[in-house]
Amino acid sequence: MTTERDAVAQSTELDGRVAVVTGSSSGIGAATAHRLSELGATVVVNSASSVEAGQAVAESLPGESLYVQADISDQGQGKHLLDATMERFGQLDILVNNAGWTTVVPHDDLDALTDEIFTKTFDVNIFGTWWLTKQAIPLLRQSSDPNVVTITSVAGVRPVGSSIAYSMAKAALNQMTTLLAKSYGPIRFNAVAPGLVATPWTESWDAQHAAVAKAAPLARSATADDCAEAVLALLRMSYATGQVVVVDGGLTIAT
Repeated sequence: MTTERDAVAQSTELDGRVAVVTGSSSGIGAATAHRLSELGATVVVNSASSVEAGQAVAESLPGESLYVQADISDQGQGKHLLDATMERFGQLDILVNNAGWTTVVPHDDLDALTDEIFTKTFDVNIFGTWWLTKQAIPLLRQSSDPNVVTITSVAGVRPVGSSIAYSMAKAALNQMTTLLAKSYGPIRFNAVAPGLVATPWTESWDAQHAAVAKAAPLARSATADDCAEAVLALLRMSYATGQVVVVDGGLTIAT
C-alpha cells in the first residue's frame, strides 16, 4: 500500500535533475518525459518536425519543461538542443537518446533497401545519436549523477527488425553503449532494447502484435510505459553501466 509519505518521496526522487529526451513528441519518448517529470526532473522535450505535438507534450508535463525543435542528424541542430538546455537550466544530468527513424523493408528484398533509406537510417539512428552524445559528455561530467540511456531495439541483438539497415544501426548503438561505459565513467551508459511496442506507428500492425501475443511468455506487445519504466530502472541502478536491457516480454527466450 502506498502511503502519502511514499507518494511525496516518489514525486521528488529526481528533483534538481535536468533531462533531455530526444524524439519525445510521442511514443516511448513522450512516456519517458512524463515519468521523469512526475518524479521531479526538469525535462527538455524534443522533436525534429512534430512541433505542435512536442510543444503539447512539454506543456502537459507536471514539472518544469522546455520544448526544443532539433533534428539530431544535423550536428548543428544537436548542439542547439544542448545549448538551449544549458542556457535555460544551466546543467544536464540525464540524456535519453530516443530519436530514431525507420521504414519497413523486407530483409529478403535488397533492391528495396535503397541507398537513400540506408543512409537516412544511419544518419538519424547512429550518427545523430553519436554526435549528440559526444557533445553532451563534457556537460554530463559536471553532474553528480550523470546518465545516458539509449533506446535501441531487440533488432540490435537478433536478426529481426523493420529493415536490415535498422537492425544494423541498433546493433551499433548497443555496442556504442558498452564502449562509452568502459571509457567514460563515472557517466553511466545503458540501453533499453524493446521488442515490438504498441505505438501510433505500429497501431495498424495487427498481425505482428497478434504473433507476439501468441509467442511471448507475457502474451502481449510492449507499451511505451513499459519502456519508460525500464529507463527509470536503469537510472535507479547506480552500480550498473554498459548494460543493454531487453524489454520484449520474453520473446527472445521463447523463439
